Amino acid sequence: MGKMDAITDSPRYIRLNARDNVAIVVNDFGLPKGSRFPCGLELRAFVPQGHKTALTDIAEGEPIIRYGEVIGTAAMPLQAGDWVDEARIVMPEAPPLDGLEISTAVPAVQPPLEGFTFEGFRNADGSVGTRNILGISTSVQCVAGTLDHAIKRIRAELLPHYPNVDDVVGLTHTYGCGVAINAPDAVVPIRTLQNLALNPNFGGEVMVVGLGCEKLVPERLLPEGLSDAVVRMQDQALEGFGAIVDTILTMADARLKVLDRRRRETCPAADLVIGLQCGGSDAFSGVTANPALGFAADLLVRAGATVMFSEVTEVRDAIQLLTRRAATAEIGRALVREMEWYDAYLARGGADRSANTTPGNKKGGLANIVEKSLGSIVKSGSSPIAGVLAPGEKARTKGLLFAATPASDFICGTLQLASGMTLQVFTTGRGTPYGLAAAPVIKVATRSELARRWHDLIDFDAGRIATGEMTIEEAGWELFRLILDVASGRTKPWSDRWGIHNDLALFNPAPVT
Repeated sequence: MGKMDAITDSPRYIRLNARDNVAIVVNDFGLPKGSRFPCGLELRAFVPQGHKTALTDIAEGEPIIRYGEVIGTAAMPLQAGDWVDEARIVMPEAPPLDGLEISTAVPAVQPPLEGFTFEGFRNADGSVGTRNILGISTSVQCVAGTLDHAIKRIRAELLPHYPNVDDVVGLTHTYGCGVAINAPDAVVPIRTLQNLALNPNFGGEVMVVGLGCEKLVPERLLPEGLSDAVVRMQDQALEGFGAIVDTILTMADARLKVLDRRRRETCPAADLVIGLQCGGSDAFSGVTANPALGFAADLLVRAGATVMFSEVTEVRDAIQLLTRRAATAEIGRALVREMEWYDAYLARGGADRSANTTPGNKKGGLANIVEKSLGSIVKSGSSPIAGVLAPGEKARTKGLLFAATPASDFICGTLQLASGMTLQVFTTGRGTPYGLAAAPVIKVATRSELARRWHDLIDFDAGRIATGEMTIEEAGWELFRLILDVASGRTKPWSDRWGIHNDLALFNPAPVT
């Protein structure tokens, strides 16, 4: 038996803070009743991997503490060695949004990290893409099938002539028709579509396919001064489906010619715009993958890059830890503003924050949204929060930004793309094939068992932190270098190798008529 086998087979738990009265089981597939840890603690029941065991006796109503924070109270008396599952924890109320400490613990700015570069595609507006893609916008779902057909022909007939273009992507969605176009919240999907077309990975070559009778007129998706970049299917000059598709191909061909002239060039890491996200989270998310990503995020911020973390319901229960890190009081108030907006949005729908935690989260050891949030925010690292973006708003400042989005993987990814994200790092404990056609996605496993089982879907194994094979700092540096390699096109993530990409999903809080 090898050294790591012996370590892995020995009963092990992880306690994150000296205040914690619970710890999570490390061993693959869990530990049976009677397992004894080196400290002498003996399990009174089977405890699955990632799930919590009580380290001491906890009386009914007493706080249960993980990450040094209260994640709930005991629903019944607990004894040391008990399995502390979700049924034994009463979830606390969300932190009140009035009276939060704002900018009271702003982290010191860390020393600049110089000399790190990547090979990117520089655009006329100064932004830099990690890929060279033709993105074709749509103004209404009605044209999605037509555009899909046209893209198949573009890939088959045109792309072979433009070897420097990576792909052509349709920005299709379900908006545009039967919507309350002037409702206040309609600004969210419209702004998202406008900014999606301007993502740096598309090189500024905008074109829109529309129908002609939709409420969202195609011209609203064009940058100012651009008026000849629309194919309207109902145009009376276009006779038949074939003519419509040929017109799309002609317009695409002109843009592919321009994109094909682009070449990768050496750019400072400060030109990166990185999105951080988690999905299929488990109890190891806040122990391995998210801390490693947080360390890498700090390195990126030190290098001058833009880094976005998101998912309102996955920071709401830890918002008191974030407002303290806001670089200014104005930024702190913006964080509170986004939490208030989302609280009201959920209330209108008759839902609350507890709806976030999925069956998979719970199976992976996360008892409630409080515990999930505390692990989620770790991926933001320790830098000052330099800005807050409303959903779909374009990032215009560097540093660590909170981009307000729902927690849905697909909607979050779409909104981060609209904010200018050119590469995403996605942590997962349960596993997901998630990918984006518009930007590379690096998937990070929280557990080595998942990384081994999904060896051709997972790009980075952060589970090595739990087994003692590497430190958080070592994993963070390795992940930082992987980000530079993927951004440069030197390394291809598995989702791109397989070509598995999720559809874009707009966030539309406005009414549909």
